[in-house]
Amino acid sequence: MKKVLVIGCGGVASVAIAKICQNSAVFSEMCIASRTLSKCEAMKAKWQPTTSTQISTAKIDANSKQEVVSLMKKFQPDVLLHVGMPYHNLVLMEACVECKVHYIDTAAYEPEDTQEPIWREKYEKRCKEKGFVAYFDYADQWSYFDKFKNAGVTALLGGGFDPGVTNVFVAYAKKHYFDNIEYVDILDCNGGDHGYPFATNFNTEINLREVSSPADYYENGKWIGVPAMSIKREYDFPEIGKKDMYLLHHEEIESLTKNYPEIKRMRFYMTFGQSYLTHMKCLENVGLLNSTPVKFGEHEIIPIQFLKSLMPDPSTLGERTVGKTNIGCIFTGTKNGEKKTIYIYNVCDHQEAYKEVGSQAISYTTGVPAMISAALLATEKWKGKGVFNLEEFDPDPFMDMLNEFGLPWKVVENPVMVD
Repeated sequence: MKKVLVIGCGGVASVAIAKICQNSAVFSEMCIASRTLSKCEAMKAKWQPTTSTQISTAKIDANSKQEVVSLMKKFQPDVLLHVGMPYHNLVLMEACVECKVHYIDTAAYEPEDTQEPIWREKYEKRCKEKGFVAYFDYADQWSYFDKFKNAGVTALLGGGFDPGVTNVFVAYAKKHYFDNIEYVDILDCNGGDHGYPFATNFNTEINLREVSSPADYYENGKWIGVPAMSIKREYDFPEIGKKDMYLLHHEEIESLTKNYPEIKRMRFYMTFGQSYLTHMKCLENVGLLNSTPVKFGEHEIIPIQFLKSLMPDPSTLGERTVGKTNIGCIFTGTKNGEKKTIYIYNVCDHQEAYKEVGSQAISYTTGVPAMISAALLATEKWKGKGVFNLEEFDPDPFMDMLNEFGLPWKVVENPVMVD
């Protein structure tokens, strides 16, 4: 029986916590920790009556390595599941190395202030060398490989859906359907409607930073950069219909093209409605997407964090959101010397997710695989000493658990391709 420390108590965390409670066969104890103890206590009160997993709570500053280390020495977890802000990734990784605890997150590290001079200089040098421009990549976390190897534990990066499940889809496709994968398009469609003029379906700050940053894709060994939201396609998604989607930078492309060097081209698309794009552009034009602190009266504020405080909390959208998500990968490659195309995807219903765990499908599709990743590490069905992405492990047990815990997937032969 294993012990898991969950850092974070937002929308994704709430789903991961619910799913950990459903998996008492693996997790005998869970500690929920965040800066707001009352949220942790509310989660415990909600789920403890439903599970034999023993739940405890703690107040913690995830930016304080010492606080995290102290809590881990007290609780002694087998795994730390980080489902909070990616700003904290490096601090939590440091703590896991010191305490020899497995680490999992759901998004690549990025700094809170992307204009901080020391980080910015290092990052721009890296972008120039690699050829892409966005506010997040894996280099800082990959640099911890030797530290985790020497500590004898695993860091698993990007254990949500995209990145996460999409990475596993690639590994599964290669293992079962292709001798060689040449082209991959990752498609993320949210066909849901929450009824607000403007709201984000996951953390407002991270969502807007991701969408408004320059985009790129990988082709023939190179990164090709383009302005944000400048490449648009329409696609007819199963169970949803036709939606406009836009090319974005997304971190799984970086790890997947590294681990599958035979891939000639990889792109990532996400759907957006025109109302969302119009609101975002207006906010960007007046500076509210900026992450650099500014003076407001006697106080210093970060514009995008101030905007976040005015926006609907994504964790409250579940009850009012209707529709479905469709997230998957379209593959082209060869098998036994013949061309082959398949589409692996999951469809998740917002209202069904809400009925089960009280969250909309965006949080659900990230929280479920986060729990699965933690379970596979805790039980050593996935094991390795160092820092890894999900595609580096056997995809089969992960794919089986997706079906078991609420994210069934489909494989379609000869799908419509993205032009």
